[in-house]
Amino acid sequence: MTETLPDLAVDRDRFRRALAVHAAGVVIVTASSGDTPVGLTATSFTSVSLDPPLVSFYVDRSSSTWPWMRTAEHFVVNILASEQAELAARFARKDIDRFAAPTRWNRGPLGQPVLDDVSGHLFCRPRETIAVGDHFLVVGLVTDVSVRTATRPLLYHQGRFGRFTPHN
Repeated sequence: MTETLPDLAVDRDRFRRALAVHAAGVVIVTASSGDTPVGLTATSFTSVSLDPPLVSFYVDRSSSTWPWMRTAEHFVVNILASEQAELAARFARKDIDRFAAPTRWNRGPLGQPVLDDVSGHLFCRPRETIAVGDHFLVVGLVTDVSVRTATRPLLYHQGRFGRFTPHN
C-alpha cells in the first residue's frame, strides 16, 4: 500500500475544482434489499476488464443507500441517456422515494429494479468491495447486457448535467 504524505496532497477544494473540468458519464446503480428497490446516481462508473467482464463504481462511505445496496446479490448499472438529467438528479437526492412516479421501472429476471428508457443495462453480480479513501470501490461481474441504439449519453461536467455533441 502506498502511503500518502499529508503535506504533499492537494487540498480538497482545489482537487474538486480540478476534477470538475473532466466530463463523466452518468449511471444509476439499482438493486433490491429484500423486496425494496434501492438506487443511487454515480459518475464514477468505468469498465475494468473484458475478460472477465468487470465494471466498477465508487460510492461515498456516508451514502444512506449503500447499507441497503451492499447486501444485494445482484445490481444493475442503468446507463443514462441525454434526456434523463431529472432522473439522475432524483436518484442523487436524499429522503425521497426514488422509485415513485415519475420514475419508470420494472423488475428484472432476478427481481432487481431495472429503469425504463435508458441507453443500456449491465446486469451484475458483486465481485469485490474495497474501502478506498472516503469511498467504497465496488467491482461487479457483468452477467448480461441490454443496449438501446441511437441514444446519446448524459454527461456530468462542472457540477451540471449536459449532453454530448459529436464533433464533425
